[in-house]
Amino acid sequence: MRQELPMILAFIVGILMIVSFFFTSETLGEAARTVENWGVIVAAFALGLASINLIQIHAKKITRGKGLDWLYSGALLFSMIGMAVLGIAKGPTHPTYQFWFDALFVPGQATVYAMTGFFIASAAYRAFRIRNLDSAILLVSAAILMLANVPVGEKIWSQFPAMGEWLMNVPNLAGQRGMLIGAGIGGIASGIRVLLGIERTYLGGSGS
Repeated sequence: MRQELPMILAFIVGILMIVSFFFTSETLGEAARTVENWGVIVAAFALGLASINLIQIHAKKITRGKGLDWLYSGALLFSMIGMAVLGIAKGPTHPTYQFWFDALFVPGQATVYAMTGFFIASAAYRAFRIRNLDSAILLVSAAILMLANVPVGEKIWSQFPAMGEWLMNVPNLAGQRGMLIGAGIGGIASGIRVLLGIERTYLGGSGS
């Protein structure tokens, strides 16, 4: 019964959300909104449990005092707990809360994002080496797009911006739509497997 009950609940909730989407009914709409509110509550509790787990893991690293792990873990816990307490006590619009957010989080986020540029450059170097026809097409397309988006490209040849726009609106958009359609079909298939009880990974076991 430990597995059957969650599977029955998943089936009922899934069918309810599907029916309420395709059919207009006040009763179905109210039931769907109630289920959505329950989902928000469950997600909030899951976030709380994740925070407790994070505190336990990094508290152990602090007590061990190995290398600089304790310093990084201490900074993480201090920042997380301090921002949570400040946000609950003063509110997210308080000037002190906004200062710490703008002075710490935003620059840190920008720094991490900027560092990804080096990884992208390294990956681009490996991907753009001409080994076959596909890599040659990739290299030429990337070169055209880069020249189309910088002022010097238009100075070299006035048609680079038009070629870059065509590449983005025709081959690129066609590929994106194909990927989205494939992902949508995969999502539908995965949802059907969950509703029918074939996919059971959310129960902590392997799907049959």
